[in-house]
Amino acid sequence: MKSTLILGLGASFLVTGTIQAQKKQQHKQQVPNVLFIYADDLGYGDLECYGAKRVQTPNVNRLANEGIRFTNAYATASTSTPSRYSMLTGEYAWRIPGTDIAAGNAGMIIRPERYTMADMFKNAGYTTAALGKWHLGLGDKAGEQDWNAPLPTALGDLGFDYSYIMAATADRVPCVFIENGKVANYDPSAPIEVSYEKNFPGEPTGKDNPELLYNLKPSFGHDMSIVNGISRIGFMKGGGKALWKDENIADSITTHAIDFIKANKDKPFFMYFATNDVHVPRFPHDRFRGKNPMGLRGDAIAQFDWSVGQLLKTLDELGLTENTLIILSSDNGPVVDDGYADRAVELLGEHKPTGPLRGNKYSAFEGGTRIPAIVHWPKEIKKASVSDALVSQIDWFASLAALTNSRLPKGSAPDSYNYLDTWLGKNIEDRPWVIEQALNHALSVRTKDWKYIEPSAGPALMTRENVETGYSKEPQLYDMTKDFEQNNQALQHPEVVYQLQSILSGVREKTETINKK
Repeated sequence: MKSTLILGLGASFLVTGTIQAQKKQQHKQQVPNVLFIYADDLGYGDLECYGAKRVQTPNVNRLANEGIRFTNAYATASTSTPSRYSMLTGEYAWRIPGTDIAAGNAGMIIRPERYTMADMFKNAGYTTAALGKWHLGLGDKAGEQDWNAPLPTALGDLGFDYSYIMAATADRVPCVFIENGKVANYDPSAPIEVSYEKNFPGEPTGKDNPELLYNLKPSFGHDMSIVNGISRIGFMKGGGKALWKDENIADSITTHAIDFIKANKDKPFFMYFATNDVHVPRFPHDRFRGKNPMGLRGDAIAQFDWSVGQLLKTLDELGLTENTLIILSSDNGPVVDDGYADRAVELLGEHKPTGPLRGNKYSAFEGGTRIPAIVHWPKEIKKASVSDALVSQIDWFASLAALTNSRLPKGSAPDSYNYLDTWLGKNIEDRPWVIEQALNHALSVRTKDWKYIEPSAGPALMTRENVETGYSKEPQLYDMTKDFEQNNQALQHPEVVYQLQSILSGVREKTETINKK
């Protein structure tokens, strides 16, 4: 009797285990892996598949030639931190104070209680990871982080199972990678101190010690602490063996991304792969440096393409490409001279980083927020196409929640809508409007036919960066079917101005919504 019972229990456990394994395999087959490849300061005209002639991007071309390339896709802001906040939370950053360009020692801008895209994927059974540029703050409060110990709040509190990130950007201290909330390769002989207020006694700076800048010199600003022969924004002491070398950043991020893919090849994964390319300081690996006629900026674009290729090669080798949804895009538009003397302006030649668009990073004009966007998923996208559907990164959250049949908590992703079929090329349904945010917080409304830029204060030109801002005390209206923001028609079409002003006011007040079936 006893042995029969044991045999029965054993058989029961065996059947249960088999059923669980079958369910896990079915889940794996039904849902795709999701890989976000998010470039930094990569413009609408910077890729070969978007018309660039002076740089080759064969790996990005492959994604475009096998997937969907969007020509009317938008980041929510023309700068990094607000774009990333909006994309990962499904909420416009301008609704939340403190979401401007973050310092390297900013506290967490996405608070732990906020439901993120990573939370959504994790609750859908995915293993989640963030690799590369973060720029959304770490720790509880700005300037109070202890970089020599585990951070009490980090990406694990936002739904990411694994993270290997830069706290901010390469031009801001601290110049170390943070792995799962701790400084990677921490060197106890060189404790880390960080300040954005004053330098530490005896520490050299780019301003006072230009002779130490053996890799890059600043063209303006960026003259504080020196790491790897390049001066940065902010002051830092220590780091030792943990300090990064700029020429190895892409290799480090890509290697950790490949390791994560290999470790999770048998279960669904979501990876947010955010490169530092093409952000300053541009100092790619020697494999790329000096190879492009546009100098370091062109080299950085080529390095970005290499990173894409390494991820694709890994997916191919593991047999994962067919059922991996890849979304490639950029956080905002490009800027040529953003503070380092890298000859980017001098060597630009006929290359147009924004293509035909007016404005650049920071701007209210299209060049600030219209970005490259490519979707690749061989299992579902059988035919390559180009889509001129009007789409926004703010909708990735709700669209991917629909893809994974996820239920979102009440109040989460409040500005995100499900446009999954548009992103997958099943239709060309336009968003009725997209909202764009400039550096000075001026908002714009873009419909398929028109663009309205609200009045705002500020200079018409950022002289150091040579960026047309689009700032004006007068309302601006542009016919997007005929020109690229060249002729302000606000006086000729007051009824259109009023209509778009009403949309913008309604979005601000949360009374204007999109009716999705």
